[in-house]
Amino acid sequence: MSNLTQIALDDVRALSIKILKNVGYGDDHARAIAEMLYTCQLDDCQSHGLFRLLMCVQTMRDGKISGHAKPALKDSDTAVLHVDARDGMSLLAVDIAMPKLIEKTKANGIAALAVNKCFHFSALWPEVERLSAAGLAAIAMVPSHSWVAPAGGKRGSLGTNPIAFSWPRHDKNPFTFDFATSGFARGEIELYKRAGKQLPDGVALDKQGNPTTDPQAALDGAMLPFGSYKGSALSIMVELLAGPLIDDMISLESMEYAAGQAGAPYHGQIIIAFDPAHFNGGKPVENNERAERLFADIIEQGARLPSQRRFEARARNLERGFVEIPTVLYDDLHALLN
Repeated sequence: MSNLTQIALDDVRALSIKILKNVGYGDDHARAIAEMLYTCQLDDCQSHGLFRLLMCVQTMRDGKISGHAKPALKDSDTAVLHVDARDGMSLLAVDIAMPKLIEKTKANGIAALAVNKCFHFSALWPEVERLSAAGLAAIAMVPSHSWVAPAGGKRGSLGTNPIAFSWPRHDKNPFTFDFATSGFARGEIELYKRAGKQLPDGVALDKQGNPTTDPQAALDGAMLPFGSYKGSALSIMVELLAGPLIDDMISLESMEYAAGQAGAPYHGQIIIAFDPAHFNGGKPVENNERAERLFADIIEQGARLPSQRRFEARARNLERGFVEIPTVLYDDLHALLN
């Protein structure tokens, strides 16, 4: 008997919306969240696909999030945009601000979007890829909860603090990466726990500050940054750019705000976009060729570009018309409809 269940692509959105509305999210938020989940599940990103419905439901049940908040976009004469999510999930706020961010970037060459007062659970690559689809390069960052110990430390001070970047390519999938500055994403540890698997060495500490490979001990203790002091420094950078720079919480404050509840973290997000047309010295063809030479050299020697497997999964799932998730998760999701 297979431990995977097939779900038709159209049913991914439909199931997501039905569950989200059933627990209290309004139509607009449910659609925005469902679109993100669909995008991630289509690319076989199991940790940020339908699995994240469990966190969305828990966040609503914790009672702090607004499922009907109407984000407020604040424009300015500068290249900086602000959108107040008003205690809602981040995705609707980003959707509302995205057209203006593209407009400002193309007008000024560079523009930034600060998203404030939002709950956040999602991958970042779908957002930066929306910008690369418009011909822009983009980077996005968020803090989270203080689950991650700094290099040399024993307790959580930093968030998982992901960074995503996307670079547009003509008639090709963009160059995109999206990774946590922790050695493992929080969602990956949760999936290891659900699967009864041990973690690799060097990614987590238990509550006493000792190394552990037990997923539950890691969830109760602290995660570790990738690359020791280098990953730790990058994580601190994310804290600053997506926290104090935009007048929002650092991961320590987000953890305090949660007061032990298990839902999505509450904090801010920053997205910075660049228009190559303003930077490339009027030589778009030559500079695109430089970028493509780099990508070709990487692939020719047998290496892969980040997201290459994700794009392959997207093409495969679009062709066959369905995705696969663990049957246990499928059953858990349907139980939420009762």
